[in-house]
Formats: sequence, structure tokens, C-alpha cells
Amino acid sequence: MANLNTKNLLRAVSLSAMMAVVACSPDGKTASPDGGARPSEEAQTQAPTPTMAETSDELILQARDFMEPIPMDAPAIEGVTSTPELVELGQMLFFDPRLSATHSISCASCHYPGLGGADNSPFSAGFHGERGGRNAPTVYNAVFNFVQFWDGRAKDLVEQAGGPLVNPVEMASPQAHVTEQILALPGYSPMFAKAFPGEKDPVSLENAQKAIAGFEATLITPNAPFDQFLRGDTNALTADQKAGLTLFIDTGCLTCHSGVNLGGTMYQKFGVFSDPGPVYLPPEDKGRGGVTGNAAEDYFFKVPTLRNIVETAPYFHSGSEPDLKRAVAVMAEVQLGQTLTPEEVDQITAFLGSLTGDQPELVIPQLPISDAKSPPPEK
Repeated sequence: MANLNTKNLLRAVSLSAMMAVVACSPDGKTASPDGGARPSEEAQTQAPTPTMAETSDELILQARDFMEPIPMDAPAIEGVTSTPELVELGQMLFFDPRLSATHSISCASCHYPGLGGADNSPFSAGFHGERGGRNAPTVYNAVFNFVQFWDGRAKDLVEQAGGPLVNPVEMASPQAHVTEQILALPGYSPMFAKAFPGEKDPVSLENAQKAIAGFEATLITPNAPFDQFLRGDTNALTADQKAGLTLFIDTGCLTCHSGVNLGGTMYQKFGVFSDPGPVYLPPEDKGRGGVTGNAAEDYFFKVPTLRNIVETAPYFHSGSEPDLKRAVAVMAEVQLGQTLTPEEVDQITAFLGSLTGDQPELVIPQLPISDAKSPPPEK
């Protein structure tokens, strides 16, 4: 297990990594000091604090220094007043393919609840079957990420929800079409009125984004074995999982994968110690640098969550690695400069299996029907 000097070193390395990211980031966004992503002060007051039992278990105490359990209830989103009516509306919009130009793609197409909130494909199929250039990240627990998308181009779930709707490679709907389509479906107008009471014109793209974000914020996966372990249940992890957690701490994985989401709190360069190679790191995709134009941020990406990772293959922004064990070995080599033994890879992978929490129980909603006045899909 990590001794006190190791823990202090990990703290220093983690802090240095986050400071380096801020220094090369024009927007200066990073994680909260304790590593947990905090969408807003309001979210902090509304998200319940899980009960943390007193313990003398050294491994639990070490893990608590850097990681937190997922709360049992969804946190609030800044600027969104979450109500049952808003969440219900957001769930319908999330599953409605008619918001896409061809009426064939919904948010759920790439972030399917039955597939870990992703789609288990290297690149998702969008408009007329065209493939995107990055692996679709899971929507599960995305509310805990400090920014959205691999390159952080969306500051929160509200902004993120609007991106795929109008992206020409994804749902490809002109902004005006989204509002037009919703207004043309009679069942939606009263739902928008209930979700956004008091607004003169509640049906809008902005409100659709808020509703989708409000629903997505509920897609959390609490109560994983690791969460139970953090709360004090020493028997929640197997011996192999505990050995994997020890390695996860000692090798420095938690330098980037910390907080509630074990990731999602910072940008980091892919290839800190060595170049992953073009298969894992396509040279044309410069990540954060492609957004900011700052060459110092080339090949920096938002550190992904490790929650439910056994369900979200393939891995990396390039979607190029289907084997989780291989992904663990690659990350140790290129990010930490370490070569793990097969046994160590197995143990860390076993620990990652303890990060699968309770999955959202969803019913695909009955959507408002189309009629003769509804805009037809693009051919």
C-alpha cells in the first residue's frame, strides 16, 4: 500500500497536472480542489451526501483521499429547474428520432441506456449513416464531468444537448427545424408549457436542451461495489479488486482518475511519457487544441470517467481498443511510463469491474404522434 510519502507525492503530481492544464487552457477550467466535479453551488446543496462510516481500514482511507461515492440522487444543473414535468419531457426528447433531419436518429441512438449509456461502436452512425470522428462517451454520470465532449467544447449538459441536434454529421437538424418539428407535434406543446410554466413561448431549442439535460442528469449509477467500499463496507470488494485498487493508487492512475467520476475533472495530454501511435492517437485529431487553437493544448482531452467502464468498450477517444486489459496496459505505458505485469493488469481490471453501479431503470416513452401537418423527414 502507498505510504505517507507516496500519498504526498500523488497529491503533488495531481496538483501539478491540474495546474499545467489550467496554464495552457484559455478558459482556465479545472476540477474542484477535492477532485469532485461540481456543476454549481446549487448542485452541492441539493445532491445528498452519502453516509460514510467510520473506519480504520487503511485502503478505504487512502481511497477516500482522492475519490468519492456517487450520490444516490441526481445533482442539480445550473440554470435548470428540474421538475418531474421537465424530466419527463427531456426523456421523450432524448428518445425522439424526429428531432433529426432524417427522423431516424435520437440522442439514445449513440447513448443507449442498455449499452452503458454509449453504443459499443468505435464511431457512431449519424446523418445518412456517416460516421463521426470520435467514440461516443457514456451519458451515464456525465453530469459530474466538469465539461462535456472529449475536447470540452460544451461547458455543461445543456450546451452539450444542442450540439448533436445541429451537427451535420450527427442529427443534422437546422436550429429552426428543431423548434418547427416540436411545434408540429401537438402533444409536445402542453408538455413544454408544464415544464416551463409562465413562459410566453415555452417551445424553443433552448428549452429543449434544458429538458434533455435535466433528464440526462438523472442517468447516474450509484451504489457500485466500490461506492459501498468507500462508505466503509470492507467486504464490498474482492481480494483481487482490493489489490487492483492498491495498484491504481500506487502507480498513479488516480492522478487523473479521481473524484466522484474517477475522471471527468481535468484535461490531460494523451501520451505523457510516450506516443501512443496513430491507431490510438490519430494525428489529425488535436483534441482541446483543435477547439482553442492553442498548440500547447494539442492532443489534450477531457479525462474520461471510469464508471461502468466494463460496459463501454471500445476505449479511447479513437474507439480503437476493444480490450479493457489492453487499454489498461497502454495507459500505464504512455501516461505513467510503467510496464505492468499480466497479473497487475488483471488486478487493475478487476478493480475497474467494481465501478459498475445500479443502472437507470428506464421505460421507452410513448412519444407524441405525428400528423399530416408534421414536417416530413429529409430524404
